[in-house]
Amino acid sequence: MAMTIHCDIASAEEEIYSGLVELLVATGSEGELGVSYGHAPLLTSLVPGPVRVVTQSGDEQVYYVSGGFLEVQPGVVSILADTALRADDVDEAAAEEARKEAEQALTNQSGEFDYGRASAQLAEAAAQLATLRKMKNRAGRG
Repeated sequence: MAMTIHCDIASAEEEIYSGLVELLVATGSEGELGVSYGHAPLLTSLVPGPVRVVTQSGDEQVYYVSGGFLEVQPGVVSILADTALRADDVDEAAAEEARKEAEQALTNQSGEFDYGRASAQLAEAAAQLATLRKMKNRAGRG
């Protein structure tokens, strides 16, 4: 049996996942990182994107986080996200529409244009779509 670590993934609204995992992969501020049993203590900010979890039974689950923090302590890894969703719950059509609107806003800047907000919306929509693509690619390999 593989060594496991307890994992909690929570957003401001609710706890999304709690259980034993063999591996967690997320994208931190310095790049993609994997956490498994015996990982050194760590605290890092997360960028919008997918979080992959390989459960104790070997199943892989994909979640989307819009940012937040990942903390590793002996025996436990925690993700505290601004927004966290199961990848199955991400609405692909809405994410694609949000991406198009943000790109259009960046292209057609007007007098009261908020570049930072439009940029953030574009990054979040692109991250949601990337999460969905990653999930679909993995399902296709099955």
